[in-house]
Amino acid sequence: MIDPFPIPAPAPLISAVKPIADALTLQSLPLHAHEVLLAAAFYTFTCNIVSPFLSARVCPKTYPRLSRRSKLNWDVHVVSFVQACIINALSLYIIWFDEERKEWRDSKNWEMRFFGYYGLGGLCQSFALGYFLWDFCVCSTHVEIFGWGMVAHAVCAMTVFALGYRPFIYFSAPVFLLYELSSPFLNIHWFCDKLNLTGSIYQAINGAFLVGTFFGCRIVWGLYSSFYTFRDMWWLIQDGHTSYNQRVPSGKLSTLSISELQRIAQEPHGQVSAFNAEQYIPLWLPCVYLASNLVLNTLNIFWFGKMIQTIRTRFEPPLGTKGIGPDKIPYQPVHPDSEDSDLGIGEPGKKREHKNMHMTGGSENSPNTPVGKGSVTAARRKAEKAMNGPVGTVGDTKLERSVHEDGHTSVEVTGSQKRSARSRRKA
Repeated sequence: MIDPFPIPAPAPLISAVKPIADALTLQSLPLHAHEVLLAAAFYTFTCNIVSPFLSARVCPKTYPRLSRRSKLNWDVHVVSFVQACIINALSLYIIWFDEERKEWRDSKNWEMRFFGYYGLGGLCQSFALGYFLWDFCVCSTHVEIFGWGMVAHAVCAMTVFALGYRPFIYFSAPVFLLYELSSPFLNIHWFCDKLNLTGSIYQAINGAFLVGTFFGCRIVWGLYSSFYTFRDMWWLIQDGHTSYNQRVPSGKLSTLSISELQRIAQEPHGQVSAFNAEQYIPLWLPCVYLASNLVLNTLNIFWFGKMIQTIRTRFEPPLGTKGIGPDKIPYQPVHPDSEDSDLGIGEPGKKREHKNMHMTGGSENSPNTPVGKGSVTAARRKAEKAMNGPVGTVGDTKLERSVHEDGHTSVEVTGSQKRSARSRRKA
């Protein structure tokens, strides 16, 4: 099926991209470079303009009150949700309705599964590459928020989908993009936390879909597809070369002119084998795919374990672990006026540890309430001592828990009481 994107590849852009594509042996990239750039621009526009505008109006009591860090996280989850819907729809349409691709499923057509080209697959791959390009820029700019795991995920995904423009394993692109079937539920789970729906029936139902789709698509389907893809690669390496009539010395790819590329884009049947001039598969190519695939599958297995652990903390026993487990830290009674009740401020060079602290026993305003070093209560009492007066109650404090795409959790504490600059300095 030809590329249905309404904007054809402009000749000036093809001319600009072609030298780079020829040098990197990415023959079909000039036909889809404009789609990659437009996709990256679309996701950037969604993150910076659309999400803040709509979120402030759809959730006026939540989004405007978020910290800058949480707003960025919110906007990124909006983009992830939009991208997952687009790429899942494209991938499922290709797998179900593309007749040319269906013929490649036959075991005799294993070479076509590697070197065959079709425009619709190029469009799907371009929107995926545009997203991962945007994702890499955001994650690498804010590593302290998203972590190095997300950066590694973006790098591996970019590498795999960029090398696909040789063309190489266009057949498998929509297969592996079905990993994204779990992403909408992951984002909904995150939004439930921010909208004070933690532990609700809505989050419970969504959590069931999240665990089911993540395990089914990223673990079972992902490992199954990886096995058969690398099995075909092994056959290709053992064979040593393709069986196509076109041959080029030393296994190099032939170069096509701009007019030939434009003609290929409009030929529904001729484009399938238009780029099949490769004599052999270089060993480094499957090695790169194997390394990237191992990293992605390892991350998915790790994130799945963290996801189960995080979801269980949202709900009460027996299925959940809310209020029990390693997060429950017993405290020794500490007098609020003692040095041990300090938060560690005033000790230069000492790195403070952030722990999830729980109050045990007594009322929240009782001076005899046992508190732990680093707890919200200890912080409030230290501020009251410095100001010689009350600065608010624990009820003024809002505690927000969030789960990130890589499975790790974070806690954000915000207060609703307005305080002067003088009181903030004393606190």
